[in-house]
Amino acid sequence: MTTTQTNDVPLPTYKPKDFASDQEVRWCPGCGDYAVLKGVQKAASALGRRREDFVFISGIGCAARFPYYMNTYGMHTIHGRSPAVATGVKLANPKLQVCIVSGDGDLLSIGGNHTMHAIRRNIDITVLLLNNRIYGLTKGQYSPTSEVGKKTKSTPLGSLDFPINPLSLALGAGCRFIARTLDVDLKLFDEVYTRALEFRGCSLVEVYQDCNIFNHGSFFYASQKDTKPENTVLLRHGEPMVFGKDNDKGLRRKGENIEVVQLGGGVTEDELLIHDETNLMMAHMLTELAHPEFPEPMGVLYADPTDPSYDKLYGDQVEEAKRRYEGQTLESLIRGENTWTVGPAKR
Repeated sequence: MTTTQTNDVPLPTYKPKDFASDQEVRWCPGCGDYAVLKGVQKAASALGRRREDFVFISGIGCAARFPYYMNTYGMHTIHGRSPAVATGVKLANPKLQVCIVSGDGDLLSIGGNHTMHAIRRNIDITVLLLNNRIYGLTKGQYSPTSEVGKKTKSTPLGSLDFPINPLSLALGAGCRFIARTLDVDLKLFDEVYTRALEFRGCSLVEVYQDCNIFNHGSFFYASQKDTKPENTVLLRHGEPMVFGKDNDKGLRRKGENIEVVQLGGGVTEDELLIHDETNLMMAHMLTELAHPEFPEPMGVLYADPTDPSYDKLYGDQVEEAKRRYEGQTLESLIRGENTWTVGPAKR
């Protein structure tokens, strides 16, 4: 079976392996990046776009090897600058599917300002932020998302920094689509990342990713079979927020806050919060739910496609400029209406 684009040009039927390059994939054995790579290749192959429409852009770090392993266009940029490069690529060719894949150290430290401005501009790019709470490539220093008290080679007595909350930061910067998933949850990853790719505007997906060399088990409370049900809540639009091994717990509104309740004994699902991924205030509250006091939200927290993307507005402005200044030469545009000629002084 083949799929078609809007211009009815038939597309080849892709399989995930068609998006795998001929390069040997080289991460540490057991690294969560392997699962993420497979998830990205699967989602890309099913999106209904040609391989040459994809551009994968990375910064510096372990995750930055992604462009080499994708059989698409790509660019391995310098530290923290992938959002800036991705912005330029998208403005140069708005038809491309522009994707960023990088880590918490790259996108939230040296690249924090670029990430923030790409988000607030609502560039139509997909940001895949692999969060392992550590600097892996440079051998285990604490990162912007490392917890307080984290002992690393750069903080032997424990980190004093309060960690950045990537989703809270993204939402505060005006991101129109935010989601969270796990490196080993292939089903949820495929669902969330596919939606992010289809979203028209800036989308950011945070992936809890295990660095089994320098920060092994950091997210095991959220990813392991025996601990995941009690420590995460899967968000579904229009459905109550239920969690627990026996689906016997839920999240309920209490005044201006959210509380965890035990179902039964007079408490029913009718009292629980119903997830509304278009509700900005609810999204803000959900981003602040943190383990171990609360189950951490997984899935799509917020999605609001109502605002046009920056590249759409940019394209419209370029066309308007062409109409307004039709027939003018480069010289006349440069001279404009605010230039004058200096002649000889009058005596």
